[in-house]
Amino acid sequence: MTATSAFAALFGRAPAAGAEAPGRANLIGEHTDYNGGFVLPTPIPLLARVELAPRTDNHVLAVSADLGAPGEVVEYELGKESPGRGWIDHVQGLTRALRAAGHEVCGFEMRIASCIPPGAGLSSSAAVGVALLRALREAFGLVLAPLDLARLVQGAESEFTGARVGIMDPLACSVARAGTALFLDTRELTFEHIPLPAAAELAVVHSGVSHRHAGGGYNVRRAECERAAGLLGVRELRDVVEDDMPRVAALPEPLQRRVRHVVSENVRVLAAVEALRRGDLPELGRLFLASHASQRDDFEVSIPETDLLVELAAEEAGVHGARLTGGGFGGSVVILADEGTAARAAASVAAAYAERSGRRPQVLLPEDRRAAA
Repeated sequence: MTATSAFAALFGRAPAAGAEAPGRANLIGEHTDYNGGFVLPTPIPLLARVELAPRTDNHVLAVSADLGAPGEVVEYELGKESPGRGWIDHVQGLTRALRAAGHEVCGFEMRIASCIPPGAGLSSSAAVGVALLRALREAFGLVLAPLDLARLVQGAESEFTGARVGIMDPLACSVARAGTALFLDTRELTFEHIPLPAAAELAVVHSGVSHRHAGGGYNVRRAECERAAGLLGVRELRDVVEDDMPRVAALPEPLQRRVRHVVSENVRVLAAVEALRRGDLPELGRLFLASHASQRDDFEVSIPETDLLVELAAEEAGVHGARLTGGGFGGSVVILADEGTAARAAASVAAAYAERSGRRPQVLLPEDRRAAA
């Protein structure tokens, strides 16, 4: 059944608008976006899709094919959005943000379907948010540029769901192009699409441990970075450079290690951009591994399961490096491999990981290239 026919079966009419957005794998630049730094994500061929049709009242009726109780219609009224209702909060947060920004929308019926596993570190919620805003833009004639979409999604996540995310995920889902990496300066909001080397292939393996950004370690890390910036007298940790490390060493633990990660990660992103331009896969792989070690030791967002995946990937022939991708505390690793070797390497890593960890990993790329149904 197609998305359009599934919508019609639920609501008795065809959708008036439909849109999709991809997930992303962040190649390098983790926890730098909310510190004003540099990031380097790339879109993945796993999509979130939204179909919707306007109503004549202020009621929203929403169905998710993948979240909560699949097929269950969840309802709320515009202007009466209230958090704490699960997946529908991502929709509620966006309609409240739209209306607060002066965009007129009435009620609507909608269906969401996504191939991006939630909690995998691949921007599942940002992809849904961008797809929803694109569909609402089409249905209601809204004037929303790609950057507007990203800012609305970021604001809704931060202010409504409680996940104090940076701009990287929604902007990557909004403007990234297949076959390229998005070199993004998150302070200036300038970006460049850098082609991925033809000799390179990416794999993504989900550890089977899902994360949540609302509350927990992610928000703690952001608060630690803000405290460190205040103690150092800078606007954001983007303003701290390698020459400042003697001052950083005077910070209390764990703040000095948090700053060390952000400073060194910004340097690694810039080096990774140059390695991409040269097609230097060994150097890019070295940067992947160094980034993962920094996330593990200095930022402490990796877990034993993702550490094991990276360790196993590094042992595979044709693999240049691997690292935790996304906010951490679970999720996935991204593997950089020679063209034509990623599928074999990912399958081998997943099999060894399942045996040693007792968990059920999922190879999301390159095997799973389905679009949302």
